[in-house]
Amino acid sequence: MINLEPLWLTAELALITTIILLVAAIPLCYWLAYSRFKFKAVIEALISLPLVLPPSVLGFYLLIGFSPENAFGKFLSDYFDLRLVFTFQGLIVASVLYSLPFMVNPVLSGLKNLPAGLQEASFTLGKSRFTTLTKILLPNIRTSILTGIIMTFAHTIGEFGVVLMVGGSIPEETKVVSIAIYEEVESMNYQNANIYAGILFVFSFSVLLAVHLINNKNQKTTLY
Repeated sequence: MINLEPLWLTAELALITTIILLVAAIPLCYWLAYSRFKFKAVIEALISLPLVLPPSVLGFYLLIGFSPENAFGKFLSDYFDLRLVFTFQGLIVASVLYSLPFMVNPVLSGLKNLPAGLQEASFTLGKSRFTTLTKILLPNIRTSILTGIIMTFAHTIGEFGVVLMVGGSIPEETKVVSIAIYEEVESMNYQNANIYAGILFVFSFSVLLAVHLINNKNQKTTLY
């Protein structure tokens, strides 16, 4: 019988990460889509870096940065009594950074694909930027937002390298399901590893199927 705690911990981590990124990504994407900042390409490249950077590399630098032996980690520990190494809070911060492009890229793409005059027309009618964003722009990219939410949640579920580096494997604290699979294989308990892996496989396939169904439905609606 498998321990369900890693599954619940993973779901909690994915949910918190997704909520944080949804709240943060909307204003960030709006700024990237409509500002004239000269170095936007640099910002977008940094956001997308986790897509190509090996997770262990990002995890290593986060581990070094969060360590109380270094300036940033010591600052958090001394002034906020906050420890990010081998804690659930550290997993959240690491997951937010690692899953950032999976939320930002779909939302940003949705905003960039909107008609160029949509925002200007709203301003002409006297609408504020906030009203334009919440009442006009976001409703027109709800498919992109939903795709970002689904992909972010699923990506966080499957994290391994980053969570291993930053969180280790502390039961009921940082031992998520991907770590549980690794440890079950190491101990040659393939039956439990297969159950954990099977759950993730079914979940991942369901997520991808949902994304494709949503995109196909959106394309048909656009055609008609």
